[in-house]
Amino acid sequence: MYNPKFDLDLKFGDEYEQGLEKLFKTKGKIEVKTERDKWIETGNIAIEIRCRGKKSGLSVTESDWWFHILTENKKVKGMICLPVEELKNIFKAMIKNGTAKKVMGGDDNESEMLLLPIKELTGLIGQVF
Repeated sequence: MYNPKFDLDLKFGDEYEQGLEKLFKTKGKIEVKTERDKWIETGNIAIEIRCRGKKSGLSVTESDWWFHILTENKKVKGMICLPVEELKNIFKAMIKNGTAKKVMGGDDNESEMLLLPIKELTGLIGQVF
């Protein structure tokens, strides 16, 4: 079926494709975390903020972009990618509205993490601050 706006859609898409390509080539540092299968049953991602009593993870990253890869049986099912500052703002909003939950986990249960519901997280993107 003919779409008279296809050229506009293509131009719009190309701009973002080129922007993403530029990001990977030249723009800042990235932090990549991979979430194993647990997110499927819980609906949450876990983001570390402290380990063994010291700030870690999101609290200390010097990266510009945060990539959270969602896997199932070692296969990528999706990815959440946000500027770190946006993620921190979302994180603060979720703490404030009670949708994020602090838990201990990781090796020897020494990591303090926030469980962020994926549906809430994606619903807040672009709406915080």
